[in-house]
Amino acid sequence: MNLAVQGLRVLVTAGAAGIGLEIARAFMREGAKVHVCDVDHEALDAMDKSDPQITRTTADVADRPRVALLFEEALRALDGLDALINNAGIAGPTGRVEEISPEEWDRCLAVDLTGQFNCARLAVPHLRKSNNASIVNLSSAAGRLAFPMRSPYAAAKWGVVGFTKSLAAELGPEGIRVNAIQPGIVEGERIRRVFESKAQARGISYEQMREEALSLVSMRTTVTPQQIADAIVFLCSPRGRTISGQAISICGDTQMLP
Repeated sequence: MNLAVQGLRVLVTAGAAGIGLEIARAFMREGAKVHVCDVDHEALDAMDKSDPQITRTTADVADRPRVALLFEEALRALDGLDALINNAGIAGPTGRVEEISPEEWDRCLAVDLTGQFNCARLAVPHLRKSNNASIVNLSSAAGRLAFPMRSPYAAAKWGVVGFTKSLAAELGPEGIRVNAIQPGIVEGERIRRVFESKAQARGISYEQMREEALSLVSMRTTVTPQQIADAIVFLCSPRGRTISGQAISICGDTQMLP
């Protein structure tokens, strides 16, 4: 299938590793131009060898001056903008609500929710100039289900859905579409750390935690970063031109989070 995204100008936040890197590479394979940001200096440096054609900036999306610099560098490298992929996020703390510090709460929401606002507000004036403009915000299955002992993360990811739907209604008349992706259990280092933290908090093994989590997924399977990336590329392509205001789950039919 030709997705017709050759030359599409794409900015991916937290794009130097994990899901973000897979998204960036998926766009590149289709002929798009991609700029990424990340806070991981080692991962950004590694891209010099692995993905030299992807331009990059060191930036924390919760830091507004750094986000402003990110957009200066991205717009210079890409010569405009067609798609913003708000991928940056952190797992946040694991614990009962009374055990979570205000600083941990604030940091989780600053990155996972406010970081998307920080990027979207700077992207929109440039997206208005595009003939194929879109924003994709990364939410989570925790943005539609309860997530015990992960209340900051769940609150942020539910907030992403509200932000997405509001932006879709606001920007739709200008031809800018906005969607959210809600991944389930995505294979990778982050979910391993999450399972380890929850297992420790509950006094069970990592293996028990993983088995329990998969038992709550109808298809009894995890999701790969490639599956997330493929969906995002489609949404940003002309073939996705009438898809907007949606929170799309890619989760193997996750019924509950442990």
